Amino acid sequence: MDWGTELWDQFEVIERHTQWGLDLLDKYVKFVKERTEVEQAYAKQLRNLVKKYLPKRPAKDDPETKFSQQQSFLQILQEVNDFAGQRELVAENLSVHVCLELAKYSQEMKQERKMHFQEGRRAQQQLESGFKQLENSKRKFERDCREAEKAAQNAERLDQDINATKADVEKAKQQAHLRSHMAEESKNEYAAQLQRFNRDQAHFYFSQMPQIFDKLQDMDERRATQLGAGYGLLSEAELQVLPIITKCLEGMKVAAAAVDSKNDSQVLIELHKSGFARPGDVEFEDFSQPMNRAPSDSSLGNPSDGRPELRGPARSRPKRWPFGKKNKTVVTEDFSHLPPEQQRKRLQQQLEERNRELQKEVDQREALKKMKDVYEKTPQMGDPASLEPQIAETLNNIERLKLEVQKYEAWLTEAESRVLSNRGDSLSRHTRPPDPPASAPPDSSSSSNSGSQENKESSEEAPLEEGQDTPIYTEFDEDFEEESASPIGHCVAIYHFEAHNRVQ
Repeated sequence: MDWGTELWDQFEVIERHTQWGLDLLDKYVKFVKERTEVEQAYAKQLRNLVKKYLPKRPAKDDPETKFSQQQSFLQILQEVNDFAGQRELVAENLSVHVCLELAKYSQEMKQERKMHFQEGRRAQQQLESGFKQLENSKRKFERDCREAEKAAQNAERLDQDINATKADVEKAKQQAHLRSHMAEESKNEYAAQLQRFNRDQAHFYFSQMPQIFDKLQDMDERRATQLGAGYGLLSEAELQVLPIITKCLEGMKVAAAAVDSKNDSQVLIELHKSGFARPGDVEFEDFSQPMNRAPSDSSLGNPSDGRPELRGPARSRPKRWPFGKKNKTVVTEDFSHLPPEQQRKRLQQQLEERNRELQKEVDQREALKKMKDVYEKTPQMGDPASLEPQIAETLNNIERLKLEVQKYEAWLTEAESRVLSNRGDSLSRHTRPPDPPASAPPDSSSSSNSGSQENKESSEEAPLEEGQDTPIYTEFDEDFEEESASPIGHCVAIYHFEAHNRVQ
């Protein structure tokens, strides 16, 4: 069934329907364009969101990236960023394959529809023109027939009038004959015009307009087919990125499953383990025997290993109060401002970096030597003297790196010995049973005995301590270090040595 046969008399209906189809096509193009803008805005907001929550510092400088929780979060951010890229791809595909192509196709359809309707209107105008000519010939035939009939009646009346002359009668008969001849010619012309109009009208309704209507039908069906394909492209654009989006979602699930709470706890230990030994028990100091007090292991004077403790912000010291305020420290080259365990790890890292740089310089020196040998054997390839500056620079770098490696090895050995010493002290204090608490003050006899015993012990230990300098004013160290005033200056010891304070 086609429009030319079934809708031969519905020209206006076909005109409205085809216009409605083109309007629907333009409406869908506008919808997809706005959908594209939504996708682009969505992708842009997702990218801005990811950028907002990405860490500002590089990963190698950010200790938080060592935790699985942070790594999973960064992976989720990356997956969201990839997801935003897929939304941008959807917007691009819709813009190119739907908006641009359908908009171009709509303009072509409008031009084709305009051409078909112009052709139909021209055919209709020709038929209307033929109908006007038919009406004119019909009116002329009617007028000539009335004139011929009137002339015939006038001739017959004069022929019967006895008073009319023969000349008047002949003249009236000639006039009637002339009018009858003109009426016959008008009749023939009208008949010919009528036959021509009927032929044109038949051609118009049975051939010309059906062909135009069929062309309009074909145009409308092609437009509907193209619009349906455009509908499919909307889902096709989504299906095209669906595998990647699925991978993004799977990546998020993998990131969620990668969170390891136990491992994060271990990482926290590795990052912040100080290596200090726990503070020892606070010993009883007998003030009843003046000038014979021995500094206890817990008074913050000498450490448990007997070495004088370096004071000042450049040397870290164990904390007695875990929640104390953080003191300002000065960063040193040997990382002595860090706790022993962290100092050891940082020194180990620096040593590994220096070894890698040293190996790189050694490899470069070997390559330059080989190149120099080639130049000496084949002068056409280059001048051997041109490599001397590079070889000299490489040798200087090797010597410098060797010195740095030796320096960091010495610092690392000292740091490891300090860590092992602190571990031994901590284990010994942990396994030693606690001293019984003094529930009541000693009586006079016991005080006397204890005093004599302390005097004896101090007299016995005095020769052993003559070669050592005891810290002066150790009971005031805690007070001085809690002061917020900044020191006048700092002295950093690169190599370990024992200093002696003497009061004249």
